[in-house]
Amino acid sequence: MQELSVPARIRVEVLAGLTVSLALVPEAVAFAFVAGVGPLVGLYAAFIVGLVTSVTGGRPGMISGATGALAVVMVVLVKEHGVEYLFLTVILMGIIQMAVGALKQGRLIRMVPYPVMLGFVNGLAIVIFLAQLESFKFEGPDGTESWLPGGELAIMLGLIAVTMAVIYLIPKFTTKFPSALAGILVVSAIVIFGGVNTTSVGDLSSISGGLPSFGVPDVPLNMETLMIILPHAFILAAIGLIESLLTVSLIDGITETKGQNNRECLSQGAANILTGFFGGMGGCAMIGQSMINMKSGARWRLSGALAALLLLAYILFASSLIERIPIAALVGVMFVVVVGTFSWSSLRIIRKVPVADAFVMILVSAVTVATDLAIAVIVGVIVSALVFAWNTARSIYVEEAPGSGPDRKIYMLHGQLFFASITAFRDLFHPPHDPVEVVIDFQHSRVWDHSGIEAIVDLARRYESADRRLHLLHLSENCQRILGKANVIIDGDPSEDPSYRVTVSGLGSGDGGH
Repeated sequence: MQELSVPARIRVEVLAGLTVSLALVPEAVAFAFVAGVGPLVGLYAAFIVGLVTSVTGGRPGMISGATGALAVVMVVLVKEHGVEYLFLTVILMGIIQMAVGALKQGRLIRMVPYPVMLGFVNGLAIVIFLAQLESFKFEGPDGTESWLPGGELAIMLGLIAVTMAVIYLIPKFTTKFPSALAGILVVSAIVIFGGVNTTSVGDLSSISGGLPSFGVPDVPLNMETLMIILPHAFILAAIGLIESLLTVSLIDGITETKGQNNRECLSQGAANILTGFFGGMGGCAMIGQSMINMKSGARWRLSGALAALLLLAYILFASSLIERIPIAALVGVMFVVVVGTFSWSSLRIIRKVPVADAFVMILVSAVTVATDLAIAVIVGVIVSALVFAWNTARSIYVEEAPGSGPDRKIYMLHGQLFFASITAFRDLFHPPHDPVEVVIDFQHSRVWDHSGIEAIVDLARRYESADRRLHLLHLSENCQRILGKANVIIDGDPSEDPSYRVTVSGLGSGDGGH
């Protein structure tokens, strides 16, 4: 992106913040309803979490607030124990997140493979899309939900189409005004001045209120309470950090800059502790609003902080105006976000990548839609790790090295020795058929875990039973030390690493290592 002058950059940040603030309102209200709490609980969370993370977080330009991924976990807690327990859970959630950041474990997000990332963004795009479908429904007198009647539905779709058309056309004429904001203003003007009958923000709920007030959650502080909130706090903390850190990675790719994962963990934790004391439902990064912010050209912290402050201003002073914004305009903006978030390139490459990677992409997307983001990412990482272990285990082999003869055989071992490859490793050697002197050179191999050590110990036992002498070359010092603890006797000076004659004497278990 071309470098802007400071005044131009400030103008971009202000307009982006205004756009994001308008998009935050219906999301915060909707997710509050999902969690079973009042709309102000969601709005206060969007304000506090958004402001704190924008100012102190590890990714400038990222937007945080109340999210659906957290709301679906909160609903059970609120239903069974009440909103005060939710506030205390959010505080504990923040403490856990700050502990992760303080221990510098934000780097664990590096363990998420690229196919999982693709599945994450595709699944989240589908979730955002499905969430917008609620705007096409209404609740009847008997409490059942139905689709809007034909006429109202046509008006809704028409306004959404106008919003999307404005968003796509504005950049062809000017890039100095956020296209999403232009879409909202144009459709709002059509509805207000044209007298169009359609659902507005105010039809969902009033967003009028006062400043959030500090208060300690009104629950008994005892072990029983801790046992109630602790499982929910851990799940919420995991979901919040996974969604936030994956969003950091996504924005890193868009901006070609590097965010600070541990700082983001600390910031998210501090924001959730604060919002719990001020009557908010907690939150994390919002990929939809973050994408709106990025596409509006924002790169500084100013846009996110301003969006949060404007949200508070709407609550305090401008609720009547914001409540007149048609829902169709905001749905249109989110549909554009869906199109921009979904990785369409993944559909083109799905037949070109390994079958396992394609499977992981589809699996993560499906699990994200069916359950929640944390479970989807964990499942994706586990499946990817198992695929990697399976493929790596198949790559272990030996070749006979020069110097072998009738009385001496030298094996060059290639590949990784770990839990998944020990069976293949065992099948490579046949002690009764080998000569008296056998050498295994580990120069092109590495022993990774306790299972690998035990495989070597077992091999030594087999060669001793067959009256063969086994020599091991180029084992790491750590591996030598563990074999010593396992009572595998290595003749000679291990530091010189010439050749080690291995015999067995009361074999025991090693302590792992390589």
